[in-house]
Amino acid sequence: MRKCDLSGKGKQHGHNVSFSLRRTPKIWKPNLHKKTLFINGQKVRLKISTHALRTLKKKNLLDQPPKKYVTKRKSSD
Repeated sequence: MRKCDLSGKGKQHGHNVSFSLRRTPKIWKPNLHKKTLFINGQKVRLKISTHALRTLKKKNLLDQPPKKYVTKRKSSD
């Protein structure tokens, strides 16, 4: 099942309603991304919703990766 590992956000059920008011079943899925986060200095791979990721960035709770994982970009001359 598609579910956010952090917030627990999952799919929602409802109906599509046409102009003639005919109702057909509809499922809305959360916008999930596989992200590798650094928690207490360790790499952890999570399926996290974009809403939870935005909240982590806003509250500044994302750890910076250790320097050994940061790669420098080569400048093109």
